[in-house]
Amino acid sequence: MAAHRKPGRHSLGGHTVRTAATIALAGAAGATGLDGTGHAEPNPTPAQVKAKVDKLYQEAEAATEKYNGAQEKATAAEQRLTALRDEAARKTARLNTARESLGSMAAAEYRSGGLDPAMQLALSDDPDEYLDGAAFAERASDRQSAAVSRVRKQLREIEQLRGAARVELTSLKTRQAELKRHRKTITGKLDAARRLLSQLTAQERARLEADAGGTAGTRASRASTGARDGLPAPGSATTTAPHSRAAAAVSYAYSKLGSPYVWGATGPNAFDCSGLVLAAYRSAGVSLPRTTYAQIDAGRRVSRSELLPGDLVFFYSGITHVGLYIGDGKMIHAPNPSAPVRVAPLDEMPYAGATRVV
Repeated sequence: MAAHRKPGRHSLGGHTVRTAATIALAGAAGATGLDGTGHAEPNPTPAQVKAKVDKLYQEAEAATEKYNGAQEKATAAEQRLTALRDEAARKTARLNTARESLGSMAAAEYRSGGLDPAMQLALSDDPDEYLDGAAFAERASDRQSAAVSRVRKQLREIEQLRGAARVELTSLKTRQAELKRHRKTITGKLDAARRLLSQLTAQERARLEADAGGTAGTRASRASTGARDGLPAPGSATTTAPHSRAAAAVSYAYSKLGSPYVWGATGPNAFDCSGLVLAAYRSAGVSLPRTTYAQIDAGRRVSRSELLPGDLVFFYSGITHVGLYIGDGKMIHAPNPSAPVRVAPLDEMPYAGATRVV
């Protein structure tokens, strides 16, 4: 007779445990929500947004200067590549002409060269005339040999030019890939800044713009007559500049107050920071490098106590921002997309050094 067993207790399987845990967690979450003890992520304050946006703008500007440097190198590589290709084309044309000349020489030699020279002398009606002709032929052969040497040299030169062009093409492609990376970084930082700013109310954004110098006073409208009502005049900034070219650069910077910031721009209607400085001195007949980290080495370093109008003033440890000093502890610079070209105090950013270029 079979023994009767009491049904055993079954432990919860993996699926059952997971289901029970999920239900328990859901219930706990619901209870937390109901009793008001849940914590939603608080919206950042305007001050926190400003701090984050300022950092993003600084990072975007650092990437912009790298972009500007890569763009400068890409342009130079493209110019060298074009020059090499043009020179190779010219040498190839000369080579083809030399080859045609050699072909004509070879054809003439073939037509006249049927008999052994000794036999030609023996059969000649006028040995003296033959000997004169033979001497001419020898000289012609020397000229032909020299022509062959020139062709060989031209071939080597063309191959060297093509090799150099291949190197430049590789360099250009590298720079173009670098440009693409920096452009992606810049647009990503600026998009992130825009998203942060969109979390603020219109009133909060207006206050931040005012703090950044984006008020109507610096966003002067340009009438058709070119008037700039509400903007400061150069005053003594041009008269105290150490050189007429520095004064001209300062005057140009004043004329661009209110212009928008656009990364990678060098004027005449929009600028980034190094683009504004470059354009100001370009208007005065002085050529400057494109990037902040090259511009700082473009002249003589001066201490902060020695600053005069027209000096270039640099900021941040990576030398990622530049302005044009105008005196009285102030500069004109292109800050970032939140504010146009404007006058600002040097203490607005971490000061890094200064250069006098004229």
